[in-house]
Amino acid sequence: MPTEDSHPNSPGPTSTERLQAQGSKVHDSGYSEKTHLIHGRNQSDRWDYKHHVVPPLSNSVTFRLDSTSRAARAFVEFGKGHVEGKPPIYIYDRLDEPTRGMLEENLAYAEEGEVGVAFASGMAAIAASVLSWARAGDRILACPVLYGCTYSLFRNWLPRFGVECESLDLNDEEALRRALTPRVRVVYFETPVNPDLSLIDIGRVRRVVDLANAERAPQDRIRIVVDNTFATPYGQRPLTLGAHVVVESLTKNIGGFGTELGGVVVGPAEIESALLGFRKDFGGVLSTKSAWSFLVYGLPTLPVRYRQQQQTAMKVARFLEGDPRIEKVRYPGLESFPQKELARRQMVDYEGHFAPGTLLYFCLKDVPQDPHAGQRLIDFIAENSYTMTLAVSLGQIKTLIEHPYSMTHSALTCTDESAHLVEPGGIRISIGLEKGEDLIRDLREALDAVLGPPGH
Repeated sequence: MPTEDSHPNSPGPTSTERLQAQGSKVHDSGYSEKTHLIHGRNQSDRWDYKHHVVPPLSNSVTFRLDSTSRAARAFVEFGKGHVEGKPPIYIYDRLDEPTRGMLEENLAYAEEGEVGVAFASGMAAIAASVLSWARAGDRILACPVLYGCTYSLFRNWLPRFGVECESLDLNDEEALRRALTPRVRVVYFETPVNPDLSLIDIGRVRRVVDLANAERAPQDRIRIVVDNTFATPYGQRPLTLGAHVVVESLTKNIGGFGTELGGVVVGPAEIESALLGFRKDFGGVLSTKSAWSFLVYGLPTLPVRYRQQQQTAMKVARFLEGDPRIEKVRYPGLESFPQKELARRQMVDYEGHFAPGTLLYFCLKDVPQDPHAGQRLIDFIAENSYTMTLAVSLGQIKTLIEHPYSMTHSALTCTDESAHLVEPGGIRISIGLEKGEDLIRDLREALDAVLGPPGH
């Protein structure tokens, strides 16, 4: 994983080597990451559970400390962050506890990072990822199109803390170079971007940021934060591509079943203390029960779910692309995808195979003449489709469809200044585990009902 001073492509330990160094009983370096996500670290200094087939669930909010000297040592050690190979002294759930700690270890491994800190939601993790680094008077550079709540956080709330946000096309290398003024502390973006699946070249951003950081003191260096929620660690690992920090919503593909809220920040060991302190004081702590679900059900099943959903997404994308009533389809797996070379370079699974993801985005034709056609299509699906559900969120075993302009990205469309950034006719689909032919059947029925048969 790149450090502050290393090139993103410099050699380093493999994921298996890292697990072995951390004390996991990995006897054969040939074991795949898919297997590691199922079994995790079968020996953890967070909790001795080697006789449990399923990791246990802690239900204690507070922990016995035995003596004031041990209690004092616990607070000192917490302030420094977790020391690998040394069992933590647990104090209080909001600070640290074993079940969540085991999940954090496995999430850090999945993202090929050194440490992970879990939060109560993806938005709590996003807030921590920028506010643990940016200070009053600092600036954040961000992609113009962001998830609506992230956009609102950056535009409505961070300025109250004296942190400004500037929107910028981060694929424009020269514009990025000019924008990296001394006040900039964070470059933040999603890739693929929500909702239209456009990509940001992580390695290119890192090269530009490295040039700026070379002239800065360590405490003033710029940190690249990448939201990897769409691709998941199975389909893309931004830390290996040049990001300093990665943030994920655990609620989505990693959780997979739509039953728990959660988020995580993963990165180098040096960020752990600040993130733990932020979580302690702002209180956005992931519940133990939610952590247990992600640890036991979500992360271990991610590869098999993701691969199946990805295969179905390709089928649905090809159907839509071949329908004359569709203006455009954006899916990284299609040959028509504008950034297909970048997609094949960045979006790969643990075995190096192309992993174009589980989401797709499309627009209907003749939207200017019929601006509400997209909403009518979604309304028809909401009322009549068996396989697709009108709902926000993504990455579940059920296929979810939504209208970003009026729903998840409405914060970007409520002012004239940014109304053009999200298309009124755009539709986002998060593919579930249904059979592809069944999804296509319901989509064809909806298109026929709203727009008429092809050639009509």
